[in-house]
Amino acid sequence: MITIAWLLAFAGGTAVIVWGAEAFAEHLGAASVRLGVSAFALALLLAGAEPEELATVVVAALRGSPGIALGDVIGANVTICLVALGIGAWITELPFRRAVMRYALLGLPLGAIATCMAWNGRVGRGDGVVLVLLYAAYVGAIWFAERRPPALGEVGELAEAREAAAKGKSGRVGPDLVMVLAGVLAMAGGASLLVYAVQQISGAQAMQTRLGLTIVGFATGFELVVLAWSAARRGISEAAVAGVVGSFAYNVTMTLGAGALVRPLAIIDAALLRLPLLMMLAALALVVLLSARRGTLGRAEALILLLGYPVFVVVSLVA
Repeated sequence: MITIAWLLAFAGGTAVIVWGAEAFAEHLGAASVRLGVSAFALALLLAGAEPEELATVVVAALRGSPGIALGDVIGANVTICLVALGIGAWITELPFRRAVMRYALLGLPLGAIATCMAWNGRVGRGDGVVLVLLYAAYVGAIWFAERRPPALGEVGELAEAREAAAKGKSGRVGPDLVMVLAGVLAMAGGASLLVYAVQQISGAQAMQTRLGLTIVGFATGFELVVLAWSAARRGISEAAVAGVVGSFAYNVTMTLGAGALVRPLAIIDAALLRLPLLMMLAALALVVLLSARRGTLGRAEALILLLGYPVFVVVSLVA
């Protein structure tokens, strides 16, 4: 009965995190436009941003659960590459245009750098600084190449907010700012509940790491699974692809870096992470290879991606 209670707490924490992330992304664009925040600052924050992963990793680091933090980064990235894109491509063909391919190809070396840093089971504060700077460089490089902010993640919210402001529908900053703050508090509270539930389910670091790789990673990446499903059904599938590849880069740089900055991440058995880290890189590489042939991801490619996720789960739990 106690375990069931903590599983329910885990589910509740996940739901609160997702709500907070949605409220944060939906209202941040409008609030920032009305406050006069620069486009570059907002692009750094929103490009591929997955605040639920960031909140969970930071909370796990603060609560002394590095296995959950490291596992979440890896597990969420595998989830969005294999499950989110797999489901989206099963519903409709996902276009993989040149700009999106650029985002993905830039994400591979970033993932490789993060893998090297975490290979021995430790990511220190110095590593965290490097990773956060790499994220800024990633956004800057895309902006320089395209002469505009990268169209990743929730940047679309900014465009909508600017259009509304131009039409005189911007309204007052107060309600949007309140919702942004409510989203932040919800993510922090939900992440705390989620991490605490996992700690109660298993106090052993090895099991926490395995749960981070699988259950926690899937839970925090689930929003992008829903986004891919919804976007594919509504015919705006390119947004889903851009969101996934941007989020991959965000997680291996900003999310992992922020967690290491608040508290160095170190686990006892680094071997638990090594194969999953390689599989994380392989997941994005597989997406690139499958899409390179025709410039799209269709049902045949979707099946390959979806079949890869159970393999990752089994490897993470038994390796």
